[in-house]
Formats: sequence, C-alpha cells, structure tokens
Amino acid sequence: MSATESDVVILGGGSGGYACALRAAQLGLSVTLIEADKIGGTCLHRGCVPTKALLRAAEVAETTRAAASFGVQAAYSGIDMAGVHSYKNSIVQRLHTGLRGLLSNKNITIVNGLGTYVGERTVVVENIPYTGKAMVLATGSTPRLLEGFELGARIVTSDQALEINFVPQSAIVLGGGVIGVEFASLWRSFGAEVTIVEALPRLLAAEDSWSSRQLEKALRARGVAVRVATRISAAKQVGEQVFVDLAGGDTLVADVLLAAVGRTPNISGFANTEITIENGCVVTDGHLRTTAPDVYAVGDLVAGPQLAHRGFQHGLYVAERIAGLEPTPVPDHLIPRVVYSHPEVASVGFTEQEARGRHSQIVTATYDLAGNAKSQILKTSGGVKVIRAGTAGPVVGVHLVGDRIGESIGEAQLTVAWEALPTDVATFVHAHPTQNESLGEVMLSLAGRSLHIHR
Repeated sequence: MSATESDVVILGGGSGGYACALRAAQLGLSVTLIEADKIGGTCLHRGCVPTKALLRAAEVAETTRAAASFGVQAAYSGIDMAGVHSYKNSIVQRLHTGLRGLLSNKNITIVNGLGTYVGERTVVVENIPYTGKAMVLATGSTPRLLEGFELGARIVTSDQALEINFVPQSAIVLGGGVIGVEFASLWRSFGAEVTIVEALPRLLAAEDSWSSRQLEKALRARGVAVRVATRISAAKQVGEQVFVDLAGGDTLVADVLLAAVGRTPNISGFANTEITIENGCVVTDGHLRTTAPDVYAVGDLVAGPQLAHRGFQHGLYVAERIAGLEPTPVPDHLIPRVVYSHPEVASVGFTEQEARGRHSQIVTATYDLAGNAKSQILKTSGGVKVIRAGTAGPVVGVHLVGDRIGESIGEAQLTVAWEALPTDVATFVHAHPTQNESLGEVMLSLAGRSLHIHR
C-alpha cells in the first residue's frame, strides 16, 4: 500500500474514533486517524471531562459554604474563575498528552486537518486522498441551535459556557436535558440564581419519570427555578443582560442564557455521498455498517444516546468486525447513563414506561436514601428504583438519584445485562456504610427478604 493507504481510515478522533484506532492497531491492522481539531474530540476538550472538572469545583464551593454543618470552620470568599479554568485545563491537557502518546506508541498515523469523505472509502485532506480497505465515520456532534437565536457574549452554547471567565449572578438555561441540568447545577453551586426552561413536561425526559421527580424536587430545594412545559419565543442581548420572552407572555432577565437543546450529528463532511442520512443521523444496520460498502459509522452519528462511552464501545466493536472477529453488539438500553448534577441521576436498562410496553407485568421497588447511612453522611437525598419483569423475571431497569450515586451504576449494569434475578443479587454482600447498600436493599425487597423496606 502507498503512504496514504491503510487497512482502516477513521474520520474523527473523538471517543469512537480513537477507540477504534487503538483496537484496530492492537489487532494488527494499519490505521490512519484523521482529526480536524484535537485528538480526544468533544468529550475530552468541550464535553465530558471539562464539564465534570467544573462540577467538581462547584462541589468544593458548595461543601466549603456548608462546612460549618460538618463542624468545620472554613471561610468562603467566592470563585476565582481563572483558577477554576486552570484546574480544568490542566486535567484536559494531561489527558490529551497521554492519549497522543498512546496513539503514537501504537504506530497509528495521525493526520491533522479537515477531512471530507468523498466516497469509495476515501477521505481528502488538503487535496491529499487517504483510502482504506475499510472506512469509519466518527465525526461526532455539535450543539444544536434554535432558529432565530443569535449567539453572543451572553447567549451561549455549552462550548462557550465552558470558557466563561466570570460567575453569572443569574442564568437562564434553555433545555432540561443532561447538559442543561449539569450547567444549572454547577452555576447554582457557584452562587448564581438559575432558571431552567424546558419545553417538555419534565426534566430529563429520556429518564424514568420517578428520577425526574426526584431531581426536580432536589433542584427546587437548592433554589433552582424550574419551568417545564414552557417554550421560549424570543431572546436578545441588551448590554450585559439577556431578555428572554416566554410563549406565555412572561419575560425573564439574566446575565447569561445557555442554549442546551441537544446536539446535532456532524455530517457536513459527507452529506453528499452515498451515505444515507435520515433525521440528521447516519443510517446503519445492526453491525454499524452504513449503506456504503465497508463504511461504518459510530457514536453520535448513529441515532441513540449521545454518550462518549457509547461511541467508545462502538469504536471497539467496529474495529473487531473489520478485523474479522464476531463481537457481540451492545444494545442502547444497556449503555449506562449518568447525569453529574447535584444530586446525580444514573440509570441503565428500561424506564418503567418502556418496561410496561415490553412485558405484560412488571414489579418495581424503591428505597429512599434517607435510610442509607453513607448518604446521610454525605447529606444527600434521593433514592433507588429497580424494575423487574413479572413477579419472577429478571431485573430490566435500575434508576438511581443522589450525590455520587453514579458510582453504583457498574453493578446495576451487570445486573441488567446479565438478566440477573433479584434473588441472585440479594446474595451479594454490600460493604457498609456505602451507598451501594441501597441497591442491595432494593434487591432484597424484590426477593422478599427486605429488612428496611415496607411493601
């Protein structure tokens, strides 16, 4: 093969792209990875990692203000955003350096430049064609913009919100999904007055309605204003303020408006080829193959949850398929989901509504974290909800709400993915005191052995 030919050409170096590159190289394939910006993509540079760093800083701020309730004398004098960004950026830089080194050690060819897929498993970068025996599209997504909204210094998407160099005294968050809830939570922890405006009837509409209620209750208790079933008709920046007109006639005023209404698959580099696009997403089969021969698509390009670890798993799966292996695809409902707000929301499997649509009968059990020792030590509220199929079937959904509760999603995923019965999990010993005990307690309840839940 020539210098611009390889076994696999990957367009996009985010979670799905670099995972595919590493696994393909591990399996002995020659790999070319093309990235227009920085290796690591949105997750590392404009999404998961920097957002969670900000949320950690927000947690420290909130804990410091509440130090006296733990018997600790601490002085809180505000937020140094330059220092916060320095902390955040140092984490991103270390991870980016490590990732580039990892790819280099695997002899993966990295091409920095804007690539355009032109068909026939070929991407052109600055008039140079790169062709693979197989092609993987991994270009991710970008923040969705509402028609008629003009971005500016005070009307921003999550990309710009990550770099704001001041703490707004007031903020309006348009969208009550994952991104909106996380930014609303961190800004509130930083001391801002926050209002969430969501067009749908509840926050986190993709999650179980029980989780939505738990989260909304907790956010309201923290002073976050929540307006659901509410649409925005117009927004404009005047000076250093944003005026937001609601469809019902009210007007809200704040220092910042965050447009967090979802993300759009980035198909601009191949929308006019043989790749079939439906509803903005690349059409794939059950093996992530597109309508073009030997061309695959992964991550946010494929309809479903827009999660970095889903893209990562897609990348691994496609690399193994290209190498001639027969990996088992992971269905979307088995991809764990965590919202890193205060409190956190985590889930895997089906919601109660989804489970009722798939099974003639279901049984649910819940446990309030008020009865969990570690949760009381952390001063968090929330709970655990588990759904099983029928009265003797496996666990098909687990939903968790509470600070740091996302750390329990690993056991929850194993339980649902392995179609475990509550009686199987009830025999596990859960360390005390941990929040993980709350999951064990619900399993004991469904197994008819609960000591702490009255049913």
